[in-house]
Amino acid sequence: MHLLHHHHRHRHSPFPDHKKMSTKRSHSCVISCKILPPRPQPPNLLLQKQSTSSSPPFSLLTPFSPPHLNPLQRIAAAALDLLETFILIKLERNQITVSPTIDPAVQLAGNFAPVQECPVRHDLQVVGTIPKTLQGVYLRNGGNPFLPPTGGHHLFDGDSMIHALTLNPTNRATYACRFTRTNRLIAEAGLGRNIFLKPIGELRGHLGLARLALFGARAMVGLVDESNGVGLANAGLVYFNGRILAMSEEDLPYIVRVGEDGDLETIQRYDFDGQINDKSLIAHPKVDPETGDFYTLSYNVLTKPYLKFFKFSKWGEKAREIEISLPHPTMVHDFAISESHVIIPDHQIVFKLSEMLRGGPPLMYEPSKVARFGVLPKNAADESMMQWIQVPGCFCFHMYNAWEEYNKQGHKIIVVISSRMTPPDSIFSDGSDEPLKTELCEIRLNLATNESAHRVIVGGMNLEGGQVEKRVVGKKARYVYLAIADPWPKCSGIARVDLSSGEVTKYLYGEGKYGGEPCVAGGDGDGDGDEGYVMSFVRDEEMETSEFVIVKASTMEQVALIKLPARVPYGFHGTFITSQELSKQAFA
Repeated sequence: MHLLHHHHRHRHSPFPDHKKMSTKRSHSCVISCKILPPRPQPPNLLLQKQSTSSSPPFSLLTPFSPPHLNPLQRIAAAALDLLETFILIKLERNQITVSPTIDPAVQLAGNFAPVQECPVRHDLQVVGTIPKTLQGVYLRNGGNPFLPPTGGHHLFDGDSMIHALTLNPTNRATYACRFTRTNRLIAEAGLGRNIFLKPIGELRGHLGLARLALFGARAMVGLVDESNGVGLANAGLVYFNGRILAMSEEDLPYIVRVGEDGDLETIQRYDFDGQINDKSLIAHPKVDPETGDFYTLSYNVLTKPYLKFFKFSKWGEKAREIEISLPHPTMVHDFAISESHVIIPDHQIVFKLSEMLRGGPPLMYEPSKVARFGVLPKNAADESMMQWIQVPGCFCFHMYNAWEEYNKQGHKIIVVISSRMTPPDSIFSDGSDEPLKTELCEIRLNLATNESAHRVIVGGMNLEGGQVEKRVVGKKARYVYLAIADPWPKCSGIARVDLSSGEVTKYLYGEGKYGGEPCVAGGDGDGDGDEGYVMSFVRDEEMETSEFVIVKASTMEQVALIKLPARVPYGFHGTFITSQELSKQAFA
């Protein structure tokens, strides 16, 4: 997940000044660097689509119609708006100025600033040759505020905008970007103001409690309808059972469709055809490449059970729904699958709403808690088959792969590949006395002895956000591809890590160029996971241009570069969807 940048130092803040990174290998030119100009005003209207195809244009929501309010609702809305504008927002500004983590001027600086929608642009300039095995569309999600923030804002609080780059076999490329039409976005666009809570930026201390009360008052008089979802859908993307799902962990997914001309359309909020009664699913589900089964989690911060596990068949039929007992509500951002097990972390980042009464955020690091991993058979009937194994001092925001093997004693071992982040609350807090590190590590869970061990695979380098080839998910793989998050938190290149030797091969974007999480796709063999291509959006901050790079996985050398018609901000997670998968898209 791409994080945030600012130009201030705050003790050992996780957002330091940029430093030149020394590397051994680079495939890019080196250019000078300068700070981007101030961001433009965020859009208050979506751009109309300029269709270039013969198919009917997608149904867009411009202009947004304000909701119909009765006289009492209009009076209540005006009173609450005045209360927010002249009291709450003024008090929040004092809090924001001392907290870079929730300061919009910091969080949305430079290429983290939001952009407007870009209608479909065809025939982009291609330098090099797009590989024949890359026929389809690369999609990348990210936070892009539709309205300017009025209170605290963390980068994770932005509305979903998906950037789509369609690659054609004739060495042609098409680009578009669109907001995901969440219920939240539609409601706020209609009212012309922010009315939903920003989960990280606004929920802090007593002012966060005031925000909760204001939201509750608006809901009470019918100005807000939270029954249709409150989420942003800005983090993950996955293709499953003919559906492209945009996800964030505070809501259910949204189905997004890619049209024949490369444009994007939001279809609907998706509850798996009525099979999910919970209000949210996490943003990192897993699809088993062998069976097509879909695995995901749902966590609840208010009521038990605090965690649930779901399994769906490749046809979208619910096969498992298991309640998992946790003593306290915990943030479970990601998990992993192996051949026959699901590996679920129970980390030290917990939710304590009582902390708001003491002036803090509800999401916090609990040092007295010992991190542990739960290993659950994929076909378990209930949580009685869950085996918990302690892994002290290990917080993994993202988990890239897992597999099963046997040691010399014949014990079954679950191997998990992830990035260990220290301090664990670095991306949510304003800094600590310890500089942030996020190092690639291997965790070994012994199912026979209930013991664990973990080691750093690559030390001295921040590696955060990555993938293995989809076909090796849940299997032993030799290679993993990660963003080089140096200088933190920008991503200066891509690292291919040989998990058998620890050898790192880098592709560096060049001085003043930064990208995001790499996506690997296009492999057509049964090798070690380096038969395909690695890709990412890249921003040239010196030339103020955006590009898309394609790198051959086996050599980490660039084979194609596509020049983009609009600025692409730094974002979160992406995926590649083949043309065959696109042809099977469902419409509802």
